Amino acid sequence: MNETGKRYTCATCSTQVICVKKGEGSFTCHGAPMELLTAKPLPSSD
Repeated sequence: MNETGKRYTCATCSTQVICVKKGEGSFTCHGAPMELLTAKPLPSSD
């Protein structure tokens, strides 16, 4: 299931998509499912 507001990327060509509507199924590119990107950790503010 796709999650609204989440970014997905293709491991082969680095294409990125943002999901704007929740629904069944999955994003695919080059015949493979796209991976959900996670947020980069913020640097410490010590």
